[in-house]
Amino acid sequence: MTDTPPVERAIAALRSGRPVMIEGRSPIAILAVETATSAMIELIDPHASADLLISGARAAALGLGNRLEAADPERPVRILRADWLDDTAARALVDAGRDMDRAPIGPLPTGRIDGESEAVAALTLARLAGLLPALWLVESLQDIAARVDASLLLNAAPDAAIVARANLPLEGLPHTQIIAFRASDDGEEHVALMVGAPGGKPPLVRLHSECLTGDVFGSLKCDCGPQLKQALRLIGEAGGGVLLYLRQEGRGIGLANKLRAYQLQDRGLDTVDANRRLGFADDERDYAMAAAMLRALGIDSVRLLTNNPAKVEGLAAAGIAVVERVAHHMPVNPHNADYLETKRSKSGHL
Repeated sequence: MTDTPPVERAIAALRSGRPVMIEGRSPIAILAVETATSAMIELIDPHASADLLISGARAAALGLGNRLEAADPERPVRILRADWLDDTAARALVDAGRDMDRAPIGPLPTGRIDGESEAVAALTLARLAGLLPALWLVESLQDIAARVDASLLLNAAPDAAIVARANLPLEGLPHTQIIAFRASDDGEEHVALMVGAPGGKPPLVRLHSECLTGDVFGSLKCDCGPQLKQALRLIGEAGGGVLLYLRQEGRGIGLANKLRAYQLQDRGLDTVDANRRLGFADDERDYAMAAAMLRALGIDSVRLLTNNPAKVEGLAAAGIAVVERVAHHMPVNPHNADYLETKRSKSGHL
């Protein structure tokens, strides 16, 4: 039995509203604004002195870009504690759903961040936990529930361990196996469908990011469900290949945050602007885990079924050769036409 990876322990602690230490040259202790209870905040920060750490993208959405410390949307921003900034006010401040209903926010004092790498790692941890990028910076080192080194969040290349495999008969497809992987960094589980036999040539491969709303419920807001079904059909017609089903809901921001983005889209924002207003990048995914899964399957070159150049670049950067990009377009419907156009015009999809 192996120990739980530090990142996985830290994710669990942050989700449950407990403090986490981000270790490095300038260690910081954090509590998630979204999950920390008033009682926990009073225990860890009895003098109400904790500052607030938010992403640069969220700071830009709040109109803080004219302040030197918040001028770069790629860098974390520290909001200094004020008398009015209690846990209720902080939750309201980081809730993008309230942005369009409230009066303009007055000046928010910002301060310098001593350990920027640790701050970036802390916000990365919040995203991996599926939480909003908003954290209390607490001084107290008592009751720390988990510790994780910043380098594990910023620079780690995960390994993919095969934990189970079984036959999985699928309608209309050749012999198929399903293979479960567990990531070495955060303990997340991903699966691969091995369809048929590629016959010694680079297999046709699809990297499919989990989409509960599209894959399971048939949402018309995106093209994910049809892409999944069509990818399996094309892999079967090619005689064999691999579909990786990656736990990257909402382009890496998590299910709850994806639904928050949907709320903002209902109010007129497109998918990219909604992500940014929440405090995230346009697309938070990386493909190091996908590359590790392919290597574990003995695959080092692929024909990639995608319209997203970032997937080609991500696999190549992780050492998987993409010998051909195969287009993967789906019919447009009235509910996803704007979404697909935004992916082309703002996210560079082909």
